[in-house]
Amino acid sequence: MLEEVEHWLSRRSWSVADRPLDLLVAAKRASGTSVSVVLPALDEEGTVGEIVTKIRRALMEEVPLVDELVVIDSGSSDRTAEVAAAAGARVVHRDEILPRLTPVPGKGEVLWRSLLVTGGDVVAFVDADLREFSADFVSGIVGPLLTDPDVAFVKAMYDRPLGSAAGQGGRVTELMARPLLNMHWPLLAGFVQPLGGEYAARRSLLERLPFPVGYGVELGLLVDALHTVGLDALAQVDVGVRRHRHQDGQALGRMAAAIYRTAQLRLARGHLLRPELTQFERGADGFVPRTYPVDTEERPPMTGIAEYAHRRVA
Repeated sequence: MLEEVEHWLSRRSWSVADRPLDLLVAAKRASGTSVSVVLPALDEEGTVGEIVTKIRRALMEEVPLVDELVVIDSGSSDRTAEVAAAAGARVVHRDEILPRLTPVPGKGEVLWRSLLVTGGDVVAFVDADLREFSADFVSGIVGPLLTDPDVAFVKAMYDRPLGSAAGQGGRVTELMARPLLNMHWPLLAGFVQPLGGEYAARRSLLERLPFPVGYGVELGLLVDALHTVGLDALAQVDVGVRRHRHQDGQALGRMAAAIYRTAQLRLARGHLLRPELTQFERGADGFVPRTYPVDTEERPPMTGIAEYAHRRVA
């Protein structure tokens, strides 16, 4: 590990316990910083309600840390929107945001559009499939942004069990993202969960970054944040244990392909390999190839979108 990374780990890695809620509320009041929490959701009726309820109760009702809580529904076929609204979130459908641009499938698309319907100086993203959720996931990642003006981007770190096996979650992280980062962006080697879906950043940074529309969004934002504000403006906070729904091996393969493509684009903005991935499924007559497109689109920095600029002026 680079000496610079070791120094960063000693200065920019914390535990959620390092910043009690009363300290955060005082810092928020003193700075006048507003906080938005965004949950991107697709068919998460089984978990989104509990997450919204815990954030509202712990960080909006018991203490005034979060100013707005928004669920962006990206086309759920279940009752995700109804459950989230009943729990107290403001629910916005992806297709209602920036309707002149036809939406494309993908988590990054939803996160990018969320900047248009939130107003917080700090924006925190939290996945909607988390189980046994704790509000520490939110207070942990916004804490450094409220107490340290030099910090601009904060990732959550945590243990990721796979079933009953401790530490075996995050398979794409270990097999794809961590090797890529260590080899090509060694300054980011200190991040425990580079692909984690729980992170917060200053709006002033997010609005300047391009957003990969799909699975590559976490790696893309992390790499671009490094190049935009430097390592010392990045941080991570230990929030405990993350439990969520795990995907099967083929879905993880598609995720890995999108992440590799995102990395490749940042390494060389020239020719890209064919943006498709062929996988195999056993059928009645043997293995059947299935070819899937790899996410190849990115949304530009939000500062270049006329509607966003107009909203800020208004």
